[in-house]
This record gives sequence, structure tokens and C-alpha cells, in this order.
Amino acid sequence: MIDRTIGFTIPLLSVEELHENMDDYVILDAREMKEYKVSHLPKAIYVGYDDPELGLIQSIDKDKKLLFYCSIGYRSEKIGERAKEMGFTEVYNLYGSIFEWANKGYELEDSSKAETNQIHGYNWLWGRWITNEAYEKVY
Repeated sequence: MIDRTIGFTIPLLSVEELHENMDDYVILDAREMKEYKVSHLPKAIYVGYDDPELGLIQSIDKDKKLLFYCSIGYRSEKIGERAKEMGFTEVYNLYGSIFEWANKGYELEDSSKAETNQIHGYNWLWGRWITNEAYEKVY
């Protein structure tokens, strides 16, 4: 399903690789605020999608590695393309994004930075791709 949704315009990074090397990346969440508040990857910075925080992205050192994620990878790929247009050279899209992260059982945090088992499923159609029953889907 992911391979039919993304265009492969931004290099992909696996959730396993990110989990092992989180300190190497500036992690940027390309979902909407209501999704981010439910849960996000540890150390993730909200940038949004519909009205992205482009100024925040521009303020990051161009030598940093940027890792974008969303629900499955479509929105993060589109915001990653914009970061490339801004002059960033090391831009990555998290393959499977937060859904795959949760499916692997990796930790999520809520808006107060507390660990949570909730994950925003975007909507019921997309939320079916969250298969780890340890996580509670929220819409």
C-alpha cells in the first residue's frame, strides 16, 4: 500500500534505522496538529502539512539530516520535497512513517512528552494499517 502511495522522490529511511540512530536526524512531523498532539515520535518537531511551518524548516542548519514522517509517508514526502527546494541536501522520508513505527512497537510520546499507547489513525480507512494491538487508535 505504501509503495502505491508515495512517489519515491525523497530517499527512504527504515523505522529500524531511525530507531537505532535517532540522534543523527532532525525529526519533523508532517501531520496536522491534532494528530501530533495525540502522539508523535520522541524528539519530533511539528511542522504540519496543510499550512506547514516553512520558516521553522528554513531556520535549521542546511548541513543537518532532516527526517520527515506522517501517517504512512505521503505528506512527509511532499514536505521533504519542499525542504529539498529550500537547499537541504540530506532529506529523508520515514518508510511507513508513524504507523510502521507503532507496528514495530517503538515508543511514542504525547504533547506533554509522556509515553503513550495512543496513535491518531488519520481516519478509519488509513487507520486499518495500524496493526499493533498494543496501540489504541484515535480519530
